[in-house]
Amino acid sequence: MELAKEIFFVMNIIGIVAFAMSGSLKAIKEGLDLLGITVLGVMTALGGGITRDLLINTVPNALKSLTDMSVALLGVWLAIIMYKVAKGDITNKYYILIPDAIGLSAFTTTGALIAYNADVSFFGIVILATLTGVGGGIISDLLLGKVPSVLRDDFYASCSIIGSVGFYITITLTQDLTLSAIVCSLIVLMIRIVAILYNWRLPKFQ
Repeated sequence: MELAKEIFFVMNIIGIVAFAMSGSLKAIKEGLDLLGITVLGVMTALGGGITRDLLINTVPNALKSLTDMSVALLGVWLAIIMYKVAKGDITNKYYILIPDAIGLSAFTTTGALIAYNADVSFFGIVILATLTGVGGGIISDLLLGKVPSVLRDDFYASCSIIGSVGFYITITLTQDLTLSAIVCSLIVLMIRIVAILYNWRLPKFQ
């Protein structure tokens, strides 16, 4: 159990930094000012976790701990530094999509762990894990006045759904939280990277 807690802590930190960078780079690309970049980066990093915690009737950890907000702000500044190092050239989609894939993997895993500890059903695990993974991105798109990409044109939330199903199957068969977390994170990350490389899309009906 202690190892599972350590894995949760590490995955949570990775997710916050990665999503804060992703949201901040998205804000820079949209031409927002420093405050806008910070707000979008922080909400992308913390929005999904806050929503998840509210659903399980828990005070969001982001509001109780100094760590989450501090790490999110660190991610914002790392994104700004990356932008400066790249001399403003963030047109390459991988600048945003790769950190985002890492964040999706990490947050889906933390969502699955929290859902399991909250003793919810199979569907509860899938919903909370997916919400943790994609919630921040949905909030950031809404703040930018866009239809969330997760609902429109990307193979994104499907990665979280598949990863959380993998988590449930593994925990059911082995009762090993550590192994289940590793399986979940690897499934989400690998599927998302393949989806980016091969431009996977779900079918549309016009």
